[in-house]
Parts: sequence; C-alpha cells; structure tokens
Amino acid sequence: MAMPRWKKMCTSKQSVDPYILVVGGTGYLGRHVVAASARLGHPTLALVRDTAPSDPAKAALLKSFQDAGVTLLKGDLDDQASLVSAVKAADVVISTVGAPQIADQTRLVAAIKEAGNVKRFIPSEFGLDADRSDAEEPTRSMFITTKAAIRRAVEAAGVAYTYVWTGYFFGYGLPGIGQVLAQAPPVDKAVILGDGDTEVSFVDEGDIGTYTMLAADDPRAENKTLYIKPPANTLSHNELLALWERKTGKTFRREYVPEQAVLKQIQESPIPVNIILAIGHAGYVRGEQAGFEIDPAKGVDRGRQRAVPGCQLHHRR
Repeated sequence: MAMPRWKKMCTSKQSVDPYILVVGGTGYLGRHVVAASARLGHPTLALVRDTAPSDPAKAALLKSFQDAGVTLLKGDLDDQASLVSAVKAADVVISTVGAPQIADQTRLVAAIKEAGNVKRFIPSEFGLDADRSDAEEPTRSMFITTKAAIRRAVEAAGVAYTYVWTGYFFGYGLPGIGQVLAQAPPVDKAVILGDGDTEVSFVDEGDIGTYTMLAADDPRAENKTLYIKPPANTLSHNELLALWERKTGKTFRREYVPEQAVLKQIQESPIPVNIILAIGHAGYVRGEQAGFEIDPAKGVDRGRQRAVPGCQLHHRR
C-alpha cells in the first residue's frame, strides 16, 4: 500500500515522533488523549465516523482537533477496511471507546495484526483493573470480563501493548465529593459507602491523556500495565470530606452505608445506577484502587514519578 499523501507531507518534516491513531477520540476521555498527543508534538490521527458532523458540539470538537494539527480519518469499528487503512498509517494505536464498543475492539486487534506495522496498542481500559477486579454484577460482565477478553486477544495476537489503569476520573469522583450517586457537593449530609476509611485514587482526565501518551512509545511500559496513582490524590472518603469541610468551613453529617446494604442496593437498582454503585463498592469498600502493590515485572507506577522534566500531575485542592 502506498504511503498516504498527507503522511508523506508530515514525514518531510523528518519527525522522529511516532504516528498516533486514536480510536474513540471524540468521547469523554478520548478528547483528552487526542489533545495530549497533539500538545506533545506527535503526528496525531483521529478515527471518526463523520468528518463533517451536523451536531454543532461535535463539529466544534473536530475543528479544535484540526486547529491543533490533528488529521481526521473517516472510519468505523464496523468497517474493517477503514480500520486496516487507518492502522497502516500509525505506529501506535490508542483506543478510548466506551462500554458499548469494548468487545468490538477485537476487530481493531485483527486490523492491527493484518497491518503488521503497529509498535504499540493501548486498548480502552482506564478504570478497574481487568485482571484484578472482582466487581459485582453487572459491572463485572459489562466491563471487567469484556476488557479481560480484549487483553487476552491482544496477547494472543502477539501485539505489543500497554494497559492503562487510572482509578476514579476527577469528573466522576469529585463533583459529589466522593459520593458515588451525587452530582454536587453535600449540603448537610454525606453518604459514604462502607466505613469511609478505605483509600481510593483520583486522577485528572488531562493527566490521564498526558501519561497515556508518555507511555505510548516508552519501552519501560511495553507489555505492562501503567498505573497512574498519584499519592497526593489517594485518600479515603473520610479524608476527602474532611478536606471539603476545611475548605467550606462547614461540617457534614455522615451517613455510612454498610456493605450488605450496598450490595442489596446494587442488586435492586436499574442500569446505570447499579453499575455506578458496583464501581463504588469495588473502590470504596473492597479497596481495589489503592490496596495493592504493583509488581514491577507486570506494571509501571507513574503516579510516583515524573516521566519527563516539567510534567506535573494535577492534585486535588
């Protein structure tokens, strides 16, 4: 296959940076990965279903990509030919697709194997560790089992990979000051799953994008899990609420929900409430986000050190 004309033009700049293809780049997290890739100087490609969408918000987002130097490639996970074509133009493929498309990443793995040129694949993870989590249903089936199956497909295909683990996103974990079902800070009462003493980890979405990109061609992260777990952002729900109380000058009544009551609520709640509760249970009660040691043979901790000079994680205030 001949080199695409746009890639020849980019190559003429003699850039040594790898070409990055982001699949799912217009999603909640994907836009941060695209932005980080462009900001760090990588020739960046974004696979999109429609390069000229009628939705004003989507159109504005794509324009911001192009203004940052990102090349839009039209394609879809349901169109294998478009996947292979896009993959052949990249050195690193990063997927940030949402839950409904996690299983469809097998098509992306097949395209990567067919193309034969990709040096690293980062599948859509960015949450509970697929090989460690024992989250309750339906989260286990919808996220954990499916993501683990993608991991096994990647490994069976012999594709070099990096898995990215992040803990809670700022945008999901902090608006309610740790309350898993709240979208705003507590007014007079804070609902806490478990005893509130189990530590969880919070990470800014922009930092996730940046550290994902820094790991994309880092040999230390090849065939390992990248853990983005900043010590300053790892704390218990009780500690988080105490910080908020000091900031606001208010004291909130704490309502502790015992584990059995949380499990009952998960079983009785509809989607997506049961999913959110199950993720909260895994983190705040089971301690899956902070109560583990990283095996250096299988994982890399990027919360405790800067990957490049001047790169600083955002911390909770």
